[in-house]
This record gives sequence, C-alpha cells and structure tokens, in this order.
Amino acid sequence: MTAANSGTKVGLTILAAVAVSFAAYQASSVFAPLVLALFIIAIVWPLQKWLQSRMPMLIALAITLIIIVAVGLAFASLVVWGFGRVGRAVMNDAGRYQALYSSLVTWLDGHGVSVAGLWAEHFNVGWLLRKAQRVTGRINSTLAFWLVTLTYVILGLLEVDDIRRKIQALGNRDVARVLLQGSAATAVKFRKYMVVRTQMSVLTGLFVSLFALATGLQFAAEWGVIAFALNYIPFLGPFIATLFPTLVAMTQFDTWQAVIGTFICLNIIQFVIGSYVEPRLSGNVLAISPFVVLFAIFFWTFLWGLFGTFIGVPIALAVLTFSAQAPSSRWLADLLGGPVPTDIADSKA
Repeated sequence: MTAANSGTKVGLTILAAVAVSFAAYQASSVFAPLVLALFIIAIVWPLQKWLQSRMPMLIALAITLIIIVAVGLAFASLVVWGFGRVGRAVMNDAGRYQALYSSLVTWLDGHGVSVAGLWAEHFNVGWLLRKAQRVTGRINSTLAFWLVTLTYVILGLLEVDDIRRKIQALGNRDVARVLLQGSAATAVKFRKYMVVRTQMSVLTGLFVSLFALATGLQFAAEWGVIAFALNYIPFLGPFIATLFPTLVAMTQFDTWQAVIGTFICLNIIQFVIGSYVEPRLSGNVLAISPFVVLFAIFFWTFLWGLFGTFIGVPIALAVLTFSAQAPSSRWLADLLGGPVPTDIADSKA
C-alpha cells in the first residue's frame, strides 16, 4: 500500500510538472515578466527595506525604481555602444567579407557542394524582409515585456511586508515555515548568484580586452564590453562573445591559423573563468549539479527563448531551495544539489 501511494505521488508530481510547464509555455507573456519581477524584487528588497525604514514607503519605492531603471539603461547603453561600434566596422568591411564568401563558395563548388543555389533558394530578399520584421516585432515586444515587469515590481515591493504577515498568520505552521524560510533563502541565493555572475562578467570582459590588446585585434574595449554583457547569459552568451571577434579576425589577420587561434584562446578564457574560477567563488551557497544547470538552461530556453536562458538557473535554484525546506522533498535538493565532499560521503558510507 505504501509503495502504491508512493507511486501515485510520483505520478501526480510528474503530471503537475508537465501541466505547469505547458502553462508556462502557453502563457509566457504573463508568467515570464512575473518571474523576472520576483527575481528583481528578491535582489533589491534589502535596499527597499533600508530606504523605507528611513523615509515614507512611496519615496523609498521611487528611489528604488529609479536605481533599477538607471542600472538597466546603463547596461543597455553599454551593449548598444559595443555592438554599434563593431557593427559599423563590419559593414565597412563588407567587401572583404564578400571576397571571403566568394572564396568559400569556390572551394565548396570544387568539392561538389553548391552553395549559390542554396543561398538563392532560402536566403533571398523576402527572407531578409521577414527577418527585419521579426526583429522589429521583437523590439516592440521587449519594451512591452519590461513595462509589464516594472509594473509587477512596483506592486510586489509594496506588498512584501503584507504578504509576509499573511504567511505568518497561516494556520498550517509547516507551510508557513517553508514559505518564509524558502523565500528568504532563495532571495539570498539570487543575490549571491548575481554578485558572482557580475564579478565573473567583469573578469571575463577584462581578460578578453587584454587578449585583444595583446594580439592586436581591433576593438579591444568593445570586445570587453560585449563579453561582459553576454556573460550574464550562460553557455550561449560566452559562445557568441567568442564568435564575433573571430569574424572580425577573419578580415584583419592574414592566416587561418591566427583566426583559429583567436577563437580557441577566447574560448579558453571563457572556460577557465566559467568552469574553474566561478564555481570556487560561488561555493556551497549556490551548490547545484552541473547536469541540473545544463538542463535548466535548455529547458527554459525552449519555453521562453533567450530570456529563459538567463532565468533558467535562478528558477532551478529556487526549486531546490524550497525543496530543501520540506522533509518530504528534501531528497530532491540533496540529489540535485552540488557534489558532496569526499570526506562526508566516506563517513556516511
């Protein structure tokens, strides 16, 4: 009977997870800004709490919102500046890229691969117009996304204390404890995650700039800014940050060995910082299995696109943190958390 009950609970849990995933996919325009707003609220709440203890709540909220918007605009300005400078240079070198493309087409044609026909069939003017319309629509939807998120943040910051009091007044003390302790621990991990991610982004941007200066690659400062910004997007961001400098190296350097060397060295920088330095700085506070990290990134990217790539790891952190608060689900946090130290594992064995 116990085994049957356990099997039923597992089945219901799986069905619930599938239902939640389906709802998140179908209603991404509603849930995605809500999740981002909760993430922002968890990060800025200590500032809001400190301000409203010294001044009226609405004034404190206004200051907090100004800081949030200022940080967002500063980050966006850096990204636009870096990509704008590089983009103009790439457009000016269009002739050299055309020559490289012609050489590649000639080489592929000589090996029996017809690229010209494939390009004419799939990448025509209509395709370019559709892509341009899609980019325009994406910009409009992004602005709407941030406006909805900001609205959620305003309302959420106003109700944090009220929600806490409601949870404390719940009759089920175990549920109240899980919600309060889980929320507090998750917020701490979110802030730790952003601090470590920012430190690693600065370090990555610095080393990429130094590498570009040492090798004579153009736009050293711009590559550093781009690497800094894209490092906030796990896996995909660092790859793009190494791909763009490689494309510029194709027109600047004369040998393919130099181009490949540029790509390899940039990836080594990303790998060392992301896979060696960052885990040691984050420590046990963000202990999470690398498998879970990779799965969360791919899963939420599938559901919510590029935003899901960014928010996937924080969502996984929240799920594991809340799971650790309840005895019935603590096994999930133990199983999918970070690696257990060897001495502890040996002592339990």
